[in-house]
Amino acid sequence: MAVPRKTAMAIKSYQNQAEDLVKSYLLADPFMPYTSVIGGIFLCKMVYDLTQLISTFYIKSYASLTKIQRIEWNSRGISSIHAIFITVLSLYFVFWSDLFSDQQLAGLVTFRSSSLSVFGLGVSVGYFCADLGMLLWLYPSLGGMEYVLHHSLAGIAVAYSMFSGEGQLYTYMILISEITTPEINMRWYLDTAGMKRSSAYLINGIVIFFSWLGARILLFGYMFYHVYLHYDQVIQMHIFGYMLVFAVPAVLAIMNLMWFGKIIKGLIKQLSKRQ
Repeated sequence: MAVPRKTAMAIKSYQNQAEDLVKSYLLADPFMPYTSVIGGIFLCKMVYDLTQLISTFYIKSYASLTKIQRIEWNSRGISSIHAIFITVLSLYFVFWSDLFSDQQLAGLVTFRSSSLSVFGLGVSVGYFCADLGMLLWLYPSLGGMEYVLHHSLAGIAVAYSMFSGEGQLYTYMILISEITTPEINMRWYLDTAGMKRSSAYLINGIVIFFSWLGARILLFGYMFYHVYLHYDQVIQMHIFGYMLVFAVPAVLAIMNLMWFGKIIKGLIKQLSKRQ
């Protein structure tokens, strides 16, 4: 059935108006931080619902979980999707994009940003807000004070970098560490599904060990080394941003070392049982 010419023209007009609205306001640089944060929160809700829906139909053990376990199951789906998204974006900006390259002569590296880099950080801020809200609402069922501290520090640092445009390179370097999140979540899923004695659980532990070593230990060392090489640029940041560049990674690095010690002990224990 053919659409009347006037109707088609009206639809096309509304479509153009909608596109102009998105380009002029929702995706315009002044509004990008706010729309990306709101979008990040909305995406968290959407992933939560999708995880719940898929798990209900395809995961047999999901129905037998307690209410808190189902909430944590769904929330870990959110953190896994966010981790994949922000890891890919962070690797692009840190290692492949010219935005933060030393060969790029467009200003100091500590003050460079783009619409895409702001958008990515905004989505992460939305995730940290949503996840922190769930942690506090159900505290301590979904995690103790160390998780609250981790999310609070990360959220503040990412939000400052997004709004100010300062230190985005170092923010993305730290966010690469999110690559370990899916493995950690998978370990919880396997444990909850009663597969703690399976080969998959052992392989998961080995993967966590190497990914944690690379992304949360060695990478942090590289980040501090990069700060040392570019200290003349770092020192020109606002005092709050300057403090965040040192304080937040230092605190997170200490927490990572503490957790890494637990990972090593757990892996050794598991390997000894196998023998």
